[in-house]
Amino acid sequence: MTGFERLEGRPVIVGGGIAGLAAALFLAPEPVVLVTRAPLGADGSSPLAQGGMAASVGTDDDADLHLADTLKAGDGLCDPEVARRILADGPAAVAELERLGVAFDRAADGSLALGLEAAHSRRRIVHADGDATGRALVEALTIAARACPSITVVEAEARRILMEDGAVAGLLVAGSDGGAVLRTRRLILATGGVGALFEHTTNPASSFGMGLALAAEAGAELADLEFVQFHPTALATSARPLSLISEAVRGEGALIVDRAGRRVLEAVPGAELAPRDVVARAVWHELVAGREVFLDARASLGARFATRFPSVAAGCRAAGIDPATDLVPIRPAAHYHMGGISVDADGRSSVPGLWAAGEVAATGLHGANRLASNSLLEAVVCGRATALSVAATPARAPARLMAAHLPAAPDATSVRPIVSRHLGVTRDAAGLATAIARLLPLAEGAGPASAPARVGLMMAVSALSRQESRGAHARTDFPTPAAVARRSRTTLERTLAEARRHAAPALALASSS
Repeated sequence: MTGFERLEGRPVIVGGGIAGLAAALFLAPEPVVLVTRAPLGADGSSPLAQGGMAASVGTDDDADLHLADTLKAGDGLCDPEVARRILADGPAAVAELERLGVAFDRAADGSLALGLEAAHSRRRIVHADGDATGRALVEALTIAARACPSITVVEAEARRILMEDGAVAGLLVAGSDGGAVLRTRRLILATGGVGALFEHTTNPASSFGMGLALAAEAGAELADLEFVQFHPTALATSARPLSLISEAVRGEGALIVDRAGRRVLEAVPGAELAPRDVVARAVWHELVAGREVFLDARASLGARFATRFPSVAAGCRAAGIDPATDLVPIRPAAHYHMGGISVDADGRSSVPGLWAAGEVAATGLHGANRLASNSLLEAVVCGRATALSVAATPARAPARLMAAHLPAAPDATSVRPIVSRHLGVTRDAAGLATAIARLLPLAEGAGPASAPARVGLMMAVSALSRQESRGAHARTDFPTPAAVARRSRTTLERTLAEARRHAAPALALASSS
């Protein structure tokens, strides 16, 4: 890849989802480079988001109520001040998105149509194009980005952050014709989550945590890596990724039942609208016991299903299911990562010159368990905050970097079975120790599995260290929460040291046998 000299010194954003697009648009008119693995708008988790964006825009709602719901779902680990700031920007974010071309759904009287999702005390979920909100947002922002003269899109895969004197100096990327270096001292990662490290996920194959691997290898601090949210109602088919059945379907009255019609959550506080971790564990318990689980929308929605949820209905039809008349088979699937690169209120990481926004960042908003539909709001609000921080950081002369070795293209195939088995809906010490022992040699290598394995290893070590159950992190050997809630923080260096310590007994046993 050549011709990048003219781009030297510009801020570089990695990721073409909502957070990356928002950051690029809010940086205008400053020239910026947007690096995407695929054509703009064609990849990532953002287009798959169905539920919508949470914002306190209703007449019976306000930011304090939204904050209370968020803190409750976060199970003691939210940063209240960070959450308050992000949630308070919800109405402004909706208005800003409309200015950028997003057409939110409206009621007959012209007001925003508001949906209800689990653990929300008010109807505050705004949608665009029914249950295709993520796609609608990405399409609108993509059109705006393509029309913005200050944004240069580079289709390539980020492989390594290049450092000089402990700070970001450039980004090594791989394209169709080889590798190249983008020289920059201001880098934003907006690369999404880790769902593709799991066999059953609603995320695309590209969401295996590459942004976390890049940041970790650059020395960045990461936080809350053990917290993975499993969506309780993914369509149980052989498709990959699994089709998501939006939580809004339950918000409209659909029930979770077994084959005989027994309500699985009837005795659970909140029932179908309990927090996601509670619902996911209830569904998982039934599946482990050998019982099928279904979503039943026949009475609540019936013939209205396809009109209200066209994307979900289409996914069901592709599997030979009519949700208006049939029970819909479901299972939990890895959906959202609450952990990520530890950042401050402006998206700054612990590495000078490195920012992060969206799912790859750990802002403190989500705590131990993300409140439904807060993620799209965070992507927009924090994309903007990060852009403003980058714009306020004086540009420095680009480094004179030497040619760098291009790492192998990452491949999570050998990592996926390990993570799926031992870091799923429930975990225990024996399984986590096994995962660490199996992931460590892959993480220490330099092959295609090394980057995904490092992410999985950091998650496993963090999960083993958290000897409690809290939010989305459920330990069968430590079923109750600890007396004091604490966030976890780590680096790749600390993780490797801990992993070697935990793996030593297993390796010694293997060598003596």
